[in-house]
Amino acid sequence: MSVAKVTEITSSSKKSFDDAMEKGIKRACKTLKNVTGAWIQDQKVDIKDGKITEYRVNLKLTFVLKD
Repeated sequence: MSVAKVTEITSSSKKSFDDAMEKGIKRACKTLKNVTGAWIQDQKVDIKDGKITEYRVNLKLTFVLKD
């Protein structure tokens, strides 16, 4: 039997939602071990003068706890 934990992070990018998601997962994997899944809970953009300046994602990551 395994036990998993879910943690929430926010990541941003000036390029795209995909880039924000990839950066967030890559960074989280440096700290969290045994990451097995992720899903985007929320997406947001910052806008200035009618243009998107930053993409943000709120991610939930699942990782398996070691015995």
